[in-house]
Amino acid sequence: MKCNESMSKSFLLIGGSSDIARHLASMLLEDGHRVTLLARDSDRVTDLVEQGADLVQGDALDEAIVQDAVAHAVEQGEHGLSGMAHLVGSIALRPPHATKLEDFTAVLHTNLTSAFLALKTAGKAMLKPGTGRMVFTSSVAGSYGLTNHEAIAAAKGGIEAMVRSAASTYAQRGLRVNAVAPGLTETRLGGRVLRSDAIREASVGMIPLKRINEPLEIAQSMHWLLTAAPDNLTGQILHLDGGMSNIRG
Repeated sequence: MKCNESMSKSFLLIGGSSDIARHLASMLLEDGHRVTLLARDSDRVTDLVEQGADLVQGDALDEAIVQDAVAHAVEQGEHGLSGMAHLVGSIALRPPHATKLEDFTAVLHTNLTSAFLALKTAGKAMLKPGTGRMVFTSSVAGSYGLTNHEAIAAAKGGIEAMVRSAASTYAQRGLRVNAVAPGLTETRLGGRVLRSDAIREASVGMIPLKRINEPLEIAQSMHWLLTAAPDNLTGQILHLDGGMSNIRG
């Protein structure tokens, strides 16, 4: 059901051309909300733009571009920016002794630095109205020791710690900050890990539910955090990993 114009809110998706972001944007548009996409790949969001989304094309590590995207999203909402989701990610799976320092740094920048820039910029815009929700994307690797995941574990672990700290910083100022931590998901990025039937079988074997996540499942969870989660939910990491981080199958 579409919401009426008075209920319409403005949301910004940073990393808007990702598989999960595409599902999330579609759901928010279907609700009747305004959606601004910050994305590098404009071709992947053409259909969403046709549905009514606004596109700011550029890199999520470019501070000026992020500021422009936030400013645009603020202008689209009657009460400013209601929510921001950060869906930028990369991965490098090598043991530390075989990882170049520049590759480690690139993973940190793409995941953690861009998340901080999103937090800093979107958070500042939300302080004036005194309300807003931010959702970040972590990974099962942020809390569960996985072989050859040192770089992404450091980046995603940093995001989770940052989310908890920011939730405390802004708790009395109306901002709610949470994260989702998916396990392996059927996305373009996940496909780099699931590059063979043997690896897929071994990966599924580690998951109590014995299946890979669907991107829609992650998007649905982020949609809930942005639009329907209770006001007292903040500083939380929602583990969407088939039970991998907490139970044994």
